[in-house]
Order: sequence, then C-alpha cells, then structure tokens
Amino acid sequence: MTGRRAWDVAVRADASLGEGPAWDSSGRRLIWVDILSARVHTYDPATGHRSTLATEQHVGAAKPRAGGGLVVNLRDGVGVYGADGGFAWLVRDAVPGRRGNDAAVAPDGSLWAGTMRYDERPGGGTLSRIAPDGCRTEILPEVTVSNGTGWSPDGRLMYYVDTTTRRIDVFDVDGVESARVSGRRPFAEIEEGAGFPDGLCVDAEGAVWVALWDGGAIRRYAPDGTLDRVVELPVPRPTACAFGGRDLTDLYVTSARAGLGAAAPPLAGSLLVIAGAGEGLAQPAFAG
Repeated sequence: MTGRRAWDVAVRADASLGEGPAWDSSGRRLIWVDILSARVHTYDPATGHRSTLATEQHVGAAKPRAGGGLVVNLRDGVGVYGADGGFAWLVRDAVPGRRGNDAAVAPDGSLWAGTMRYDERPGGGTLSRIAPDGCRTEILPEVTVSNGTGWSPDGRLMYYVDTTTRRIDVFDVDGVESARVSGRRPFAEIEEGAGFPDGLCVDAEGAVWVALWDGGAIRRYAPDGTLDRVVELPVPRPTACAFGGRDLTDLYVTSARAGLGAAAPPLAGSLLVIAGAGEGLAQPAFAG
C-alpha cells in the first residue's frame, strides 16, 4: 500500500468511547456503540444511511438478534430490543461501580458478555455466557477489563482479551458445547509501548485482528500467534474491529476520544474502514 493510506473514514464522529462494531448480515448494516454516551449507532455503507438508538444506561455492546432487534450489554445486565423497539431485561445483575463492556456472539448463538469496574479495579469484572433463554453462566471471574472475544473458523478455539494483561489468550472449546472452555494460554503478547489490546475479530484464515488502545494501530496475528500485519491509524485509541460489507472484506474500526482532551486528533471517535483488508467470517446473530 505504498503511496496510499490503508484506511478511510466510514463515519466521521466524535464518539467518547466508540466500541463493539458488528456486521448485521440480514440488515446489511454495521452496528456500533458509544458506551459513555449511551448510544447504539447503525451505518449502511451501501446507502450511507445512519440511525441512532438511545439506551437508558451505558451500553458496552449491541449485537443483532436472529428474530430482529438487538441484544445489548448494559450497565446493569443484558437486555433485548425487539424489532418493534420494545425493551426487556434478559439478565439483570447490577453491581455498584460496574458496567457491561465488550461482548460477542458464539457459534451456538449465545452471548458472551464482559464487565468491568468504572475505576478499572483489578479483578472487578467478569466474562459470562448468556444463553438464548437468559440463563447466565460465569465463565471467568475476577478479570479487570473484559474486552475482545472471538472464535476460530472451526469453533474449536476461543480468543479473549483482558486488556491490562497485555495479552490475547486462547482457550480450547469443548466440542459444540461452547459454555465449556479450558486450557487458557497466551496466544500473543503486546510489547511495552505498543499500546493495550482491546477488541478483536477472527478472519476466515483463522488470523486474529486486534485494536491497540493507545497504540494507534490494528494488528493481525497469524493462527500460530506470529505478528503478520500492522495497520497504522490516525487515531491513538482504536477500540475494536469487525469485518463487514457486501463480501465481508472490509474491516471496520471504532475509536475513542475519551481521555484525550485537547490533544484529540480530528478523527478520534470516528468509525474507520480498511477496505479489502481480508476475508471475514459471517457472525451469528444472538439466538434469543
């Protein structure tokens, strides 16, 4: 890509904490959130159409539901919006000083939802599996900043980021029963000075793409954990990434302005896109 920048601006915005991009295949739109502004945004790259949904609480993630509407990871638990816009709690688990953060839908249609303390107190967060019927199973207790979660193309591996560890970890998945993971081990480590791992996604080749908070870049790690590609970005705090577009070849990246103050560059908080970045995987919708 010599002589040409790798990225473009999909939506110019000033999101305080843009996060959680997810491609809605049925609606052919990208869904993303601004956590601290309590907003869910949608963007149709074919038409440029955008919409915004205001939530009553800080919203860490929003994902499409199989029957229409959204599942959302809120401050006090996980809720669902119907296709008609009506809201209902699926799991209510309010803990003072804690909020929902990143989330992902597993191959079996369950939601894996993370939490964290507002003050980022060590061990104050969790990672839980939310079944379509609302049954909650705590997978990881005492994490600090629960972030990116994704699965290998064959569903046998799960990748996970607790940001303060500076690692992407990998787990073995027990057959088709995605509630059971084991064998946690480091997959890739982010060196000092390169930022902190945040949201991630997995492509069709099984490589892991991760956004580097305070690193101003997206990295691609091959299935064996070796660093394969680095894309420098015009924002210091990219937060997460997801493949989308008609052929799932465009990589969308959310970003944040939070904490940057007057030093925030013009595009901080915008939704960026790396066109033709690779071949993405179609992501399942939440089955609940």
